[in-house]
Amino acid sequence: MNATPFYHINTSDATGRNSSVYGDEYDYEDEYAELRQSLTIMSLIVYCLDFVLGVLGNGVVIWVTGFKMKKTVNTVWFLNLAVADFLFTAFLPLSVTYTALDFHWPFGKFMCKLTGSLSSLNIFASVYILMVISVDRCVSVVWPIWTQNHRSVRKASCVSLGVWVLALILSTPAFVFRDTGLSYHHKDIINCFNNFAFSDDYETPAVNQLRQFRHQAMTITRFLLGFVVPFTVIVSCYAVIIHRIRQNRTLASHSSRPFKIIAAIITTFFLCWAPFQILTLLELVNFQFYKSNTLDHVTTIGVPIATSLAFLNSCLNPILYVFMGQDFKDKVRKSILNVLESAFQEEVSGSPTGTQTMDTSQGKEMSALNTEV
Repeated sequence: MNATPFYHINTSDATGRNSSVYGDEYDYEDEYAELRQSLTIMSLIVYCLDFVLGVLGNGVVIWVTGFKMKKTVNTVWFLNLAVADFLFTAFLPLSVTYTALDFHWPFGKFMCKLTGSLSSLNIFASVYILMVISVDRCVSVVWPIWTQNHRSVRKASCVSLGVWVLALILSTPAFVFRDTGLSYHHKDIINCFNNFAFSDDYETPAVNQLRQFRHQAMTITRFLLGFVVPFTVIVSCYAVIIHRIRQNRTLASHSSRPFKIIAAIITTFFLCWAPFQILTLLELVNFQFYKSNTLDHVTTIGVPIATSLAFLNSCLNPILYVFMGQDFKDKVRKSILNVLESAFQEEVSGSPTGTQTMDTSQGKEMSALNTEV
């Protein structure tokens, strides 16, 4: 997600400047003025809420999984997911300031580049960690004996490192193209935007074509590599898992809460991100291929709402951990540490004969967990 609003800095019209749905960069009709103001207020509320809940919630998850719990493969996955969300939410005050100042960026070019790249890093790191978790769950169900012998914290840490390296590579264009410059209509306002042509020349056709091509390439790449490909893998993994469970009812009877929590996290991520990904494609089509008043209206209303929804995803995971970690009545009596330990426990692996293997240090806890489920 973008620490400066997606709907403001990630789109560029034919002139190369930002096509803000709030109208400070694009010549929208006056009928949108009141609507834009309402959407700005909504965005500010969401950003503040996301910052408070995201920093506190993900901070607690990092503290528990990183320092209080025994290292397991599950805690490695959840720790990295929390770090990705924490990095994003920690920089949200910059977004709040940017929006409150009517999209004036006072923090300099480097911070503009840094926040943009961190936002992109959060997108790719989060979705690929979820993809790795899904593959891990699938392999655990299909090849339980192999998993028991080869699944380790060290290997999970190496895989997580690989995910971060890949996310950094995919986020490099966001750092390279991000720039600051005077607003197209307000010369006393500095915007943080994507300067795809590395140029202030908005008259030369060749420069504008290069700008449009790079904008298309970044939007389509983010849609394919940041959404379509990982979610295709995720859906395929869960299709295999469901098929396997239907064949072996014993696996279904031993389905654990960590498995359900992972499914809930993935579903939430999809619901939060699908509208944004679809609307950014519509926005690209509207600005560069097919100018339509209807699409104008849809993106004017839809993009800021979808962006706010995507922002919220970074603070929802800790809430899911707590409310799905154990029965609600137990949460009232137990500490946050116990709640999160329940959420992050290793899932039981089933053998082909339906027998179960488990970590001996967690045997009693897992037995109680399976009884509850």
